[in-house]
Amino acid sequence: MSTPKNLNTAAARILHLLTTRCETPSHLHQILAQLLIQNLRSDTTVAHRFITACHSLNLLSSAAFPLYINNCTTPHTFVCNTLLKAFSHSSAPQKSPIIYSHMHRNSISVNNYSFPFVLKALADLKLMKEGTSVHAQVTKLGFMNDVYVGNSLLNLYAATGDMAFCGKLFDEMPLRDVVSWTVVISGFNEAGRFDDALIALERMRSEGVMPNQVTAVNALAACAGFGALDIGVWIHEHVKRSGWELDVILGTSLIDMYGKCGQIEEGLRVFEDMSEKNVFTWNAVIKGLALSKNGKEAVRWFFRMEEEGIQPDEVTLITVLCACVHSGLVHMGRRIFSLLADGKYGFSPSVKHYGCMVDLLARSKCLDEAVRLITDMPFQPTVSIWGALLAGSRAQANSELSENAAWKLVELEPRNPAYYVVLSNLYAEMGRWSDVEKVRKLMKERGLKKDMGSSAVKLENQECLLELDIRTKKQHLVHG
Repeated sequence: MSTPKNLNTAAARILHLLTTRCETPSHLHQILAQLLIQNLRSDTTVAHRFITACHSLNLLSSAAFPLYINNCTTPHTFVCNTLLKAFSHSSAPQKSPIIYSHMHRNSISVNNYSFPFVLKALADLKLMKEGTSVHAQVTKLGFMNDVYVGNSLLNLYAATGDMAFCGKLFDEMPLRDVVSWTVVISGFNEAGRFDDALIALERMRSEGVMPNQVTAVNALAACAGFGALDIGVWIHEHVKRSGWELDVILGTSLIDMYGKCGQIEEGLRVFEDMSEKNVFTWNAVIKGLALSKNGKEAVRWFFRMEEEGIQPDEVTLITVLCACVHSGLVHMGRRIFSLLADGKYGFSPSVKHYGCMVDLLARSKCLDEAVRLITDMPFQPTVSIWGALLAGSRAQANSELSENAAWKLVELEPRNPAYYVVLSNLYAEMGRWSDVEKVRKLMKERGLKKDMGSSAVKLENQECLLELDIRTKKQHLVHG
């Protein structure tokens, strides 16, 4: 590989331009022209700087890819790896497997730096078939002993939902590090297998591997999902012992865990200890208060959030409306929804916001208002909306409205036997036995079995609407 010490004058000039005068696409294309005139495409140092500049200007696909792949049959392995890395961290990760295939077709050597990048791209794209093909190449070329490559394979299988094979691969790895354990814990979380994630954490500890901050964030998510307060407290103590700063991601994860485990007071203490908060942090607090059915306090924090200059997002509004639902704060719910509908928060109400309001109105015996809201909303009502109306109308013995809502549920999910059972029970309560028989006949025609033990509709849990989407916690789990 060429180095700055032995670069010729033309290469040095190109490098200088790439470093100091490449701020716009126009600048880059002028430099590209000089690069081609001086025939410097094969210079690896120039290539690295040029690809880096393309990445920063979002010109990888239009400039770097054509230069080094379309118009160059055998670029150096280093150049290909630089491209693989850049594309795997770009908005066009689908180019990474194309580059890898180009290397394979043209007998360009791949090494332990190549595989993590292409595997990351395949994991992000959830391309299992292509990933298993790369896995076969890893095995054939003898790179399974490389922990970075192994972790990238773990991430691939976790990302594509094959936790059985991910676990098998993990057990067979000759070398494992904290990243390996973190990938497995994260994979179990994504699959909703929080108990398995916590088992992996305990096994990790028993083998003397201590969690890092990324592990802690993922383990806290598992504690929140499983309600494992004791393990969550241990993680919090480990954070303190390790002297880690309560940054936005870690602090928010702790608040989320305490809120879901019914200890939002501890979460509030964490909040006060954090030097920096963002909208996700505030959402975690409001959600925790909502889950504890402390609606008035949740609303107070919502307005405090605004006072402190934090712009609420869609999740914030869902969360505070759900807090109103669980605490019966119908007037406050109306007020907040009205502000949302009037555009105060910069976005229009989604179907989930409408769902919260229908639920609130139906529970508060405002059935006519709930029906008007459903009629006027700019969305097709969902199962949760009709279910909320059904629950409210049944609680108030409104047979006509209950019947209508139940039939809407049948229309939306004709293969769900629970809705037929509810409808049949409604008719039985009204003494409409011929209609009971019609519902049973309809079930039989549709090949549905009547479950006599099912007397209630399994609706979308409103707590699902309270799920906090801490997207920022998804840090790079694979080296590179």
